[in-house]
Amino acid sequence: MDREKRSIRQIFSKISPVDLLGSEVQSSELIYNVVSFISSSDFCDNAFLISNLGFLLAQKGLYTCIVDFKVFYPNIYLFLDVPPHKKSDGLIKVLKSDKVDFREEIQPTKFSNLFLLSPSPQDLIEEYLDFTFDHIDHVINNLKQMFDIVLIDVPNNPPLEFCLGAMKSSHIGFFTAAERLECPGNIIKLLDFAASIGISTSKFTSVILMNMLDLTFDYKVFTDAGLKIVACLPLVKQGYARALDGRLYVKDNPMINKYFDKHMDTLVKLLVDGNKGG
Repeated sequence: MDREKRSIRQIFSKISPVDLLGSEVQSSELIYNVVSFISSSDFCDNAFLISNLGFLLAQKGLYTCIVDFKVFYPNIYLFLDVPPHKKSDGLIKVLKSDKVDFREEIQPTKFSNLFLLSPSPQDLIEEYLDFTFDHIDHVINNLKQMFDIVLIDVPNNPPLEFCLGAMKSSHIGFFTAAERLECPGNIIKLLDFAASIGISTSKFTSVILMNMLDLTFDYKVFTDAGLKIVACLPLVKQGYARALDGRLYVKDNPMINKYFDKHMDTLVKLLVDGNKGG
């Protein structure tokens, strides 16, 4: 265990040139490096999207951290084949104290440059009810200093601070939507509520359509609501089948759906090529 911790520290010494949090910040070439994803209905499966997208970004040489803010039902660790934290370790520990070393709670994955900060599935629900925007800001601010890019899976649960706190602290946000009638309305409802308490919503007007089945659906309803569809990902059964074994679709599948591949590449380019400082 001591050897493993030393190895993790060596990895993180390459990510951040500082030994202690709160010291001098490293600069990222990305202008906006905190990216959130919020599902607008069932059948969106953000964990599948974020785990595969995180791998692709890491392959670009970006030190990438995925954060699972679904504190009541974390699942990204399953998609990345990372062992779950023990109770009270991981996300909750860095939320509770500003003296905890983040490097001890962030887990390396088996993929180069890709890391995970997750709650423990054994944590009790009531343990997460008293955290405030300040706790969430503390976590996100430290992560954006340590990594080139941070991807956050945000629960669509407005009364929960992890939903609105992530929206407040993010640079870019995407809603994910399925071909379901309630999706546009759910998105607008959450945006209106966030705006009513002073959270900027202009950064959350992009939509990623997920698990498309080629149904007869009025996609124009999104644009009529002031939203922009930036990617359309088809349902890939093989991707979910492989996820059950902790294998990533974009890495381990010998034949990738060309439409899925094309639109994932669009997202990567949007987050990398269109997001660099001069």
